Amino acid sequence: MNDQPRFDYQKEIDDLRNRFGLDFVSVALVQPAEDRFVLTWQFVSGNLNNRYKRIVLSSGKGIAGIVFKTGKPLLIKNVNVDIGARDLFNYPIIMSERLQSLGAIPLWSYDRVMGVLLIGFRHVNGLTEGLFNTFQKEIGSEFGSLYAKERVKE
Repeated sequence: MNDQPRFDYQKEIDDLRNRFGLDFVSVALVQPAEDRFVLTWQFVSGNLNNRYKRIVLSSGKGIAGIVFKTGKPLLIKNVNVDIGARDLFNYPIIMSERLQSLGAIPLWSYDRVMGVLLIGFRHVNGLTEGLFNTFQKEIGSEFGSLYAKERVKE
């Protein structure tokens, strides 16, 4: 029998949303799909609707796909300036949740990105570089079975 408590992603993102005063928090995880891997939003907090359930992203597509592919955090302070209206259709989570300012960090399992943690506000410039850096430091390195920081091999 496994005595280790199971990590509650939903409780954790609800707590993060409340602690940082965020409008939206979500976790996308890699899903196997016919020998190719896609990302789907599995856990959400502060959502306006359930459209996130229908979003399926390939590597390099959308916020989660970009962070998954690069393995690097992404900060968008103002969607209107940083993305622009013409390209918004490429970012379905931004459109469906009406996010205006957001950040995403990769979630690692050993040396591979296996998920993405997204945080956001529904007003411009809500997520500053300082707040995003503080957020990354305060969540720590472990996020369930995943790591919020890349593990460096020695």
